[in-house]
Amino acid sequence: MTMPTRAYSIVPGFFAQDGPDVDITEIGNILGAHPPRFGLLDDSPDHWNSLRRRLDELNGDAPGGTAYKILFLGRHGEGYHNVALTQYGREAWDNHYSRLNGDETMTWGPDPTLTPRGIAQAQDAHSAWLRELPDGIPIPEKCYSSPLRRALHTWDLTFHGYDVFDAEHRRVTIVEDLREAYGLHPCDMRSSRSAIEHDFPPPVYTFEADFREEDVLYLSSSDERETNEHVKSRAVAMLDRIFQDEAVYVSITAHSGLIRFGFLAALDRKPYRLPTGGEELCGGLPMSCGRHCILEMAC
Repeated sequence: MTMPTRAYSIVPGFFAQDGPDVDITEIGNILGAHPPRFGLLDDSPDHWNSLRRRLDELNGDAPGGTAYKILFLGRHGEGYHNVALTQYGREAWDNHYSRLNGDETMTWGPDPTLTPRGIAQAQDAHSAWLRELPDGIPIPEKCYSSPLRRALHTWDLTFHGYDVFDAEHRRVTIVEDLREAYGLHPCDMRSSRSAIEHDFPPPVYTFEADFREEDVLYLSSSDERETNEHVKSRAVAMLDRIFQDEAVYVSITAHSGLIRFGFLAALDRKPYRLPTGGEELCGGLPMSCGRHCILEMAC
């Protein structure tokens, strides 16, 4: 039996990142890491509740096979590999330094951690959430994260304590498909499952089913870089998973490459480079930053 083809798109008119006249080359710099209301255009006193009502209406009126959800897409805070890229420049990084584990001053692979600046960026994302809570921002019903440490640490700091989630609902699922593009760059090789679980233990952190102990994806392609088209296919698989679940408000903490060449490409949205350390709503994105958008799925 052939499975129905799903088509995903961003619903315009809700977030600044998705306007028809948006300058895709400048939006990350214009909006910054944490735009007011995460980019929500409605600035009325009841803006978040109005968004909830509108989303309920969209889903209530949707024909069979069509559904609407909100995605909170967050990019990790600055890692040591980001520092090396800035220090050496794009050309030298791509041609040489990205293939190393580090230099005489720092280590950026495998699986680098956040820098002090990256930690501060994730803490800023936490503060951005706290600013929106009194106005009724929807709380994610389901959280997913890349298995790389920089993403997991960003999620941990962004949703630190019990300000956003209570103890029972502060949970995140670790998903292999949410990792950065893999191959060639040791900074994008993940740690073993047991090492991840040691630093990010249950019940807050749980692995998706069949998550493997070793990083076989990286080890099987260490001499070549994953293509953008394959990154996009992983993002589509994740969207399929999200739309098969009942959760309407979904948080994803991941990476620039996956967001730009994966999710945005799957949504037929031109990729753009985001500043490190922010949070918006899907429609587009800024590192430890994010974007938020209303997505439509139709079969």
